[in-house]
Amino acid sequence: MQHFDSIAILRNSEYTGTLYVSGYFQPGDGGGGYYIWDSACAREDNGGTVIASNVIAGGRWLLQHGGRADFFHFGIMDDTTPADDALDAMVNDLSIMRIEAGSNLLFQRRHHFNRSSINLNFNHYHLSTQGIVPIDGADDPFAAVLFFQGKISTEERKFTLTEILNEQTDIFPVTDATEFKTGDWYALQVDHLVGSDERELQKLVQVIAIIDNEHIQINYSNGWQLNTGRVIRWRKVMSVCDVTISNLHFTGAGIDAKTGSHPIAFEYAIYANVFAVHAIGSFWPVIMRRWNTHYITKQCSLQNPVNTAYGGAGYLTQQIYCLYGHVSDCYVANARHLNDFTASAYCMVENCHATGQSAEKGPFVTHGQYEHDLTYTGNSGLMTFANSGAQWGGCAKRINVRQHICPWFVARYKISDLTLEDVIVIADSAIPSSGMLWVNADGLQMRGCKVDRELRITQVSVRSVRRNLINGCHFSWQNETQPIVQTSVKSAIHIIDSVFDGLNGHSFASCAPLSFERCQFNGMANTTLLKVAANRFSLRACVLESIYLQLSGDSEKHWDITLLTQHGGGIYFSHFSVSSSLVFVHNRLQNSEIIAKPPSSDQVIWQDNLM
Repeated sequence: MQHFDSIAILRNSEYTGTLYVSGYFQPGDGGGGYYIWDSACAREDNGGTVIASNVIAGGRWLLQHGGRADFFHFGIMDDTTPADDALDAMVNDLSIMRIEAGSNLLFQRRHHFNRSSINLNFNHYHLSTQGIVPIDGADDPFAAVLFFQGKISTEERKFTLTEILNEQTDIFPVTDATEFKTGDWYALQVDHLVGSDERELQKLVQVIAIIDNEHIQINYSNGWQLNTGRVIRWRKVMSVCDVTISNLHFTGAGIDAKTGSHPIAFEYAIYANVFAVHAIGSFWPVIMRRWNTHYITKQCSLQNPVNTAYGGAGYLTQQIYCLYGHVSDCYVANARHLNDFTASAYCMVENCHATGQSAEKGPFVTHGQYEHDLTYTGNSGLMTFANSGAQWGGCAKRINVRQHICPWFVARYKISDLTLEDVIVIADSAIPSSGMLWVNADGLQMRGCKVDRELRITQVSVRSVRRNLINGCHFSWQNETQPIVQTSVKSAIHIIDSVFDGLNGHSFASCAPLSFERCQFNGMANTTLLKVAANRFSLRACVLESIYLQLSGDSEKHWDITLLTQHGGGIYFSHFSVSSSLVFVHNRLQNSEIIAKPPSSDQVIWQDNLM
């Protein structure tokens, strides 16, 4: 077998047998490889895998790469020479399935690919983008250095529901099931409600079975009930599939929406995974996703993006209309959002953390476009859910947050069936309003949580069938005196085995049923007043320390106070009407007073109390 020392020597050789080139410029520089001569080949010379001869007319030398190629094959030895042409040549060659880097790289173009089944491993080298071409036209967060996009059909199939489409169904009615094929992918969406982006259904789904002539089964169980008359639209998608980008250090260039750069974007993609991508100074999201299904984002980070105020800028990852995503082991510093979901479902975020200004800007957010079944475990950083306004609907359901620590937690919009476990909210003097947890009482369940400045419960939706339950939590107040349960709450709240510290003029202002079991209330002084407006109020086996408990409001009340232990303070019954009822038994009051005790009647049971 012939050996050549460089590609330049190969170009000027008349030899047409199989040969080995020991380097691109010189032996051992990482370039070269085994080449064969194909006399019938007329492919364009790309300077690496396809080489034209300077002395033989027609034909090409073809690198025998075995499906793997790297930038050395194109003479890109470092980041002093742009690597854009080499990248295009490798990605657009469908016989290449793995691309690797062996040095730092410079990219100055924004690349748009439509292919599948490729792995780009940058082997922890640095990618810079100084001098990258500006974005042409309107703001485009998909104008990444690496943008993989599937193709969507312009043809649309639509169906108007003639009956309710129930939640958690994966069988959908269609006009003609013969128009669909098992295995095909579709962009599926319902027409919008009042808000221009207010859609309960907007996902990239796969047909998994043809049920009958008018029904198909898809790989997604619908998260929201859709009523009769709603229009469902299907557009066929040729997704990009099985794309992996990994082990990359990225530095952004530019300072605004036109000149700024970011590394990765996916649209109409399935199994598009990103591992160990670390960015500094990115403008748009480091990993931008829309219409993605089945994906992983793991061990990625963003530090010091150039802008965190411009809409959509300064994110680690934005995920729009996404399904079955898993984001883990990620980190941001001084960023806007670590993780943002819009109209996404069945996704998990775990062991992700935010520091610096990220902690106050909201590293974990959802837009509120009917997200559902999202789980967050073991993360840290401020959380706000469904926070983007009426345009998107302001709705979400079944969000689960576990082992989370943050300076501020707000889920006050139309969020149903929120579950919080071991969520710790700690005030930070540098962050205004920190130390607050504000939630919607619509199927709310909290277990083992701690809040060190303010708990605020309001209600703006009534969707859930499960009770509002708070169990084993600890709440403290400092100077805030907002009602704990506010007047907007219409659903019952049950609180057990919890502690309320630092009470000082607070209230439970809602008239909705309110019950406490084995709870402790600690006032800041012996004159602390705690007002309760609930029409049905239960206090069982609780402890009051330095608290004056006062019945408030003029409506009919039904109070049940049993096994109470009270030290200091007292209980006011001054608003107890003749139509109200009271059970006050087996209570122990020490240095406490009863004010306006209701007179004995069939509506009042008062016995076995130690005063």
